Amino acid sequence: MILAFDTYYFENNAKTVCIQFEKWNDFTITKTYEEILSDIEEYKSGEFYKRELPCILSLLKSIDLSECDAIIIDGFVIIDDNQNNGLGGYLYDSLNCKIPVIGVAKNNFSKIEKFKKEILRGESKKPLYITSKGISLNKAAELIKKMDGKYRIPDLLKKVDSLGRNKNYT
Repeated sequence: MILAFDTYYFENNAKTVCIQFEKWNDFTITKTYEEILSDIEEYKSGEFYKRELPCILSLLKSIDLSECDAIIIDGFVIIDDNQNNGLGGYLYDSLNCKIPVIGVAKNNFSKIEKFKKEILRGESKKPLYITSKGISLNKAAELIKKMDGKYRIPDLLKKVDSLGRNKNYT
C-alpha cells in the first residue's frame, strides 16, 4: 500500500488527511483517514516540520504500516544539498528509516540543486519538485510521474488535497 498525506490549517487547528492506494498507477482510493488536532504550533520560517510532523505522526497511529511501501508528503523531504531534513526527512527518521518517503512540492526551493528532481506531467510546463529518502530520487520521480492523471498534479494527490480543504470539520 501507498499512503499520501496532506494537512490543512484553520484557526488554531489542523486537519490531516491520508489516503491509501495499492499501486502507483491506481485511480482508486482504498481507504481514507483523517484527524483534526487543536492547539497547533504557529508556523515558524524554516521549521515547518515542527508544525506538521506531529499531525502526521498522530494520524499514523491509526494505520497499520506493516504493508506500507511508501509515504508521499506535500513538500520536501530534504531542504538543501547537504541533505538536511525537511518535513519528509523528519518523518522518515521517525519511522526508523523503514518506509520510503517521497516529497512532492509544487513550488521550487532554491537551496536544493543536486538532490531534487523536476518532473513534468501532462502538458504542463511547470514542474513538480521531487525529493526522497529510503528510495532513489530517480525511482521516486519515475513513480510520481506514472501516477494516474493527465495533468501536472496526479489525480490522487489532488484528491487528498481536496479532502483536506473540505470544510466539514466536525
